Amino acid sequence: MADVNDPTTYWWRNAVIYQVYVRSFADSDGDGVGDLPGITSRLPYLADLGVDALWITPFYTSPQHDHGYDVADYRDVDPLFGRLSDADDLIARAHELGLRVVVDLVPNHTSDQHEWFRAALAAGPGSPERARYLFRDGDDGTPPNNWQSVFGGPAWTQVEDGQWYLHLFDSSQPDLDWRNPEVPAMFEDVLRFWLDRGVDGFRVDVAHGLFKEASLRDQVVGEGERPSSGQVNTDHSMVSRELKDEPMWDQPEVHDVYRAWHRVLDEAGPDRMAVAEAWTQTSESMAAFVRPDELDQAFNFAWLLADWSADDFARVVTETLAAVEPAGASPTWVLSNHDVVRHPTRYGGGERGLARAHAATLAMLALPGSCYLYQGEELGLEQVDVAPEDRQDPAYLRTGEVGRDGCRVPMPWGGSEPPYEFGPGTGQPWIPQPADWAGLTVEAQTGAEGSSLEFYRRVLAARHEFAWTAGEKVELLDLAPDVLAFRRGPLTVVLNCGSTAVDLPDGEVLVASAPVDNGRLPADASVWLRR
Repeated sequence: MADVNDPTTYWWRNAVIYQVYVRSFADSDGDGVGDLPGITSRLPYLADLGVDALWITPFYTSPQHDHGYDVADYRDVDPLFGRLSDADDLIARAHELGLRVVVDLVPNHTSDQHEWFRAALAAGPGSPERARYLFRDGDDGTPPNNWQSVFGGPAWTQVEDGQWYLHLFDSSQPDLDWRNPEVPAMFEDVLRFWLDRGVDGFRVDVAHGLFKEASLRDQVVGEGERPSSGQVNTDHSMVSRELKDEPMWDQPEVHDVYRAWHRVLDEAGPDRMAVAEAWTQTSESMAAFVRPDELDQAFNFAWLLADWSADDFARVVTETLAAVEPAGASPTWVLSNHDVVRHPTRYGGGERGLARAHAATLAMLALPGSCYLYQGEELGLEQVDVAPEDRQDPAYLRTGEVGRDGCRVPMPWGGSEPPYEFGPGTGQPWIPQPADWAGLTVEAQTGAEGSSLEFYRRVLAARHEFAWTAGEKVELLDLAPDVLAFRRGPLTVVLNCGSTAVDLPDGEVLVASAPVDNGRLPADASVWLRR
């Protein structure tokens, strides 16, 4: 058995993985939507940036009601994004460049255009076809229970014969019944299909949601409260929750699924992995997904959810490392993704928001485990206020509340006006880009002293020098109020969340998010020191 510290076999344990939102990364054919050949053409950029792998959001056949997270065929590529051969070319080219490829898997639900769901509608109540999903009878014209959709409104939709089907997300995304043996069998085949094509790993969407309490009972809510999905805030940014009754999430049977998937991955080789998107209520329940015989990692959203506070960051570090240590798993860290407001905006926006974003990123990249970056964060992109007529997030379309479009605006690569070389076309892409992004393009920032892109390149190059040798032990230090400081191997890391400069301990400055003058670190900045 290989050593878990072997970077070839267990590459993900200390990897930096770059999330590619396929619709918004690079467009090869000029239709304004990103695609697989577009990604392939930009892979050298990712290799030069210094990341170890890319995670690609769903590119499977889909009607695109939720931009690919409504899958109609898990074994093919949607024509919007290319062909199956384009996926093969992308994987091969990534491997040539030393990049691993992680693909998104959506097992909680299918599209309503999946052949299984169309067969279920045609077959009628009580049929084997309907048993693949969660169809139930209502009560005098009302849904079977009080559950709410993550995207707003009831989690049930009624069909013509009077039955209702469950959809914890959009009505075009019917939830599967994972107690039906056909469902796990189908997904194990899907895993093998992509593993055989050379995929290195899977990001498991809504990994905590596959099983619901078998009774499908009502959610218990307090007096004066309304049932809720428990998954997202009103602005559809994923947030932490108080402990509450959630019969639709995190049921114990889900772990049997991941034990079976672990065996499938092992069949393909020890260097294949899976990471869970599991929005659980405690760090202990999150850690259950990464027990030795289950998944390899689980997204840890605590760093993302923390306030700009040294105490909050210190608590997250302590709790995260304590949670994964018994399982021997590597922690994960993330600040932005396609479902949340970009972190420079969360931290206040403008110069201050970007300074804090760089400081938090630098501290994060010094922690043991793997870090997930979201496309465009290396350019310092902020959340965009997308005009109502251009919004396409199904959460917005169902509720009228601002959804996730603002973090999904296509990448600016070069030029002085939209579409900033996103593709060969001249018009705006599928979500319009701001007119003032000319200074934020990859072209404008490359080689520019002090640019966000060059900061990321410098930090990632420095990280490669110690990621596998600094060890996993983190020692928190008490330097000053409003300061997070910790030691990991030869590194001392200081993050100043306060409002005034602080004195630094002795050490050589390896990289800093802001200039360090006379041994003092300014506010909203961080630094790596080598003892």
